[in-house]
Amino acid sequence: MHPARMRRKLYLVAYDISSAVRLRAALHCVRNWATGGQLSVHECWLTTGELKELRRSMRRILHPKEDSLLVIRLDPRQKPVTLGLALPPEDPDWFYAG
Repeated sequence: MHPARMRRKLYLVAYDISSAVRLRAALHCVRNWATGGQLSVHECWLTTGELKELRRSMRRILHPKEDSLLVIRLDPRQKPVTLGLALPPEDPDWFYAG
């Protein structure tokens, strides 16, 4: 297994945001780490440090009484199930964050 992948864990990052401005900011923030997903639900392979950075960035965007953020660690051993025209996720040996 690639060394970088051993440090990363798979998370599902979802948010519900009431403001269009904050929603756009959250989308740009999470897409820095997302490898897949749609609308406001994204799959992200993150190290512990990247997860902390993502949460810190989202705290600056979200309104604590109006918005919500859910981060769930997924079991990478589970086989993905896709519906319709969806493509199964492919996780490359390296990621570009920029």
